[in-house]
Amino acid sequence: MALMLSKVLIANRGEITVRVMRTCRELGIATVAVYSELDRDALHVRLADEAYALGGRTAAESYLNTEAILDAIRRSGADAVHPGYGFFSENADFARAITGEGVTFIGPPPDAIETMGDKISSRVAAERAGVAGVPGTSEPVTSAHEVVTFGELMGWPVAIKAAYGGGGRGMKVVPDATGVEAALESAAREAQAYFGRPELYLERYLTWPRHVEMQVVADAHGNCVWLGERDCSAQRRHQKLVEESPAPDFPDSVRRAMGEAAVKVARACGYVNAGTVEFLYQDGDFFFLEMNTRLQVEHPVTELVSGMDLVELQLWVAAGQPLSFGQDDIEFRGHAIECRINAENPAGGRFLPSPGTITRFRRPDGFGVRVDAGYDEGDTVSQFYDNLVAKLVVWGSDRDSARRRMIRALDEFEIEGIATTIPAHLAILRHPDWASARHSTRWVEETLDLSGVSAPSTAAAEEPAEDGRVQRDVDVEVDGRRYRVRLWVPDLPATIVAGTGQASLPRRPKPTSAAHASGGAAGSGNVTVPMQGTIVKVLVAVGDEVELGQTVCVLEAMKMENHINAERSGTVTEVRVKAGDAVGAGDVVAVIG
Repeated sequence: MALMLSKVLIANRGEITVRVMRTCRELGIATVAVYSELDRDALHVRLADEAYALGGRTAAESYLNTEAILDAIRRSGADAVHPGYGFFSENADFARAITGEGVTFIGPPPDAIETMGDKISSRVAAERAGVAGVPGTSEPVTSAHEVVTFGELMGWPVAIKAAYGGGGRGMKVVPDATGVEAALESAAREAQAYFGRPELYLERYLTWPRHVEMQVVADAHGNCVWLGERDCSAQRRHQKLVEESPAPDFPDSVRRAMGEAAVKVARACGYVNAGTVEFLYQDGDFFFLEMNTRLQVEHPVTELVSGMDLVELQLWVAAGQPLSFGQDDIEFRGHAIECRINAENPAGGRFLPSPGTITRFRRPDGFGVRVDAGYDEGDTVSQFYDNLVAKLVVWGSDRDSARRRMIRALDEFEIEGIATTIPAHLAILRHPDWASARHSTRWVEETLDLSGVSAPSTAAAEEPAEDGRVQRDVDVEVDGRRYRVRLWVPDLPATIVAGTGQASLPRRPKPTSAAHASGGAAGSGNVTVPMQGTIVKVLVAVGDEVELGQTVCVLEAMKMENHINAERSGTVTEVRVKAGDAVGAGDVVAVIG
């Protein structure tokens, strides 16, 4: 049967765009990329059959510019648009703009996006379908007083969440009434920056839950199935680090009940295409959390255990074809794990954004190993976009074999030029709590010891000792056997000046690393930023008295807010930035006397 789509424009960037393009090519469908000024030479642009400039640098100026995308659709003649995830993927107005052009939107109907994209109305829809949610509000919250009232009534902690988003963006957890106003402001700013809407709602924050989500696919002919669950409990800042399928230590009776509940939720909003219904699972009970009306970042683990290409299913459904299988035809095999390789330095648990140029990119390989990447060697990871660099996914016959395969693959993965989360992934998978499924959504931040876990941005970033020597890993042979040893050697480049036969001896500049600071050199009066970004809020003024660890300003980098703190107590003598200023790694934002 021929697929009635001939040219698909992917209104996104990075890894997901590359992922969609590959399936399109297998089906004989031409692909169209769009790109910002910063992405002119990006991997998704290089792989596309055609590419069109959107202009601008930031997401708002490019990938969130509806008119620019519509213009690219008209110029390319694309007959379908895949939104990927993030950006406009859960924006009903964008979906309507696409269909208004007579172009197929590869996703659910706009009304379903509107119902489920608004986390408040999605709770109401789930309750009408008989699926209970986490205790929370059904109206947007507009003041700190409302948050305090909710916390006193329902109990603390309270989660403040973006009504039109997901993935942990625009979410803040407050343990008590202290700091509610600042958390509310920060959540609204993140929601506006990432989803284009600042509305927020509240939920009771469960104490030790697991995050288990159910993949669903529905067609326009009344068929809807669930394709198994994913456990996404290893999180930090409410953003997923490791996902797996099937969920460990998860009764099959609960699995079936959750799958049936997910189908009920999907049917309740007239859902069509691929989507994910998310639940919190604790003490044998599960609660509806939200529905993501798009393809999920972690969809590859479902593909590996089900043997189905979810992007292909999306394309068939969007073309009006019925599903070719029913619930009883679905079989699951083995276990799959995914690690999100982000451009972040674990930095002892602080997870600092690490934009920059990738100088080395060596993928792992072998049986049961898959890498979905949006970057390659020589590409630059910008501060203006999401920090996901690649997804490492493995399959094994059971959970422990998949875990051991993932550890091996992580050890093989070589990325230099930026810091990544690989050391944190290794710490997670090697921990006995994770191996025995004793973790929760709060485990990484409250239990896992990441002290000393860091990721230098390059293998050659060792700081010279006072005598001018640095540590180097050197390969040597002894009696024909190869060894790798660590030596202290002079900090000299391996080059010879032409015509002289003498070594060139310039000193390598001292490296700047996000691992070295959160607000300046220890004890110094200079408050510096550890990475590129934009100042969104300045919290001090000249003459203010500050304490050690007090937040001086808030820096947004890679769509995440980071608090820049004072490294000493004293009086603010200079403030060198204001809200909206762009800064680079090492820039001084304030001086404390």
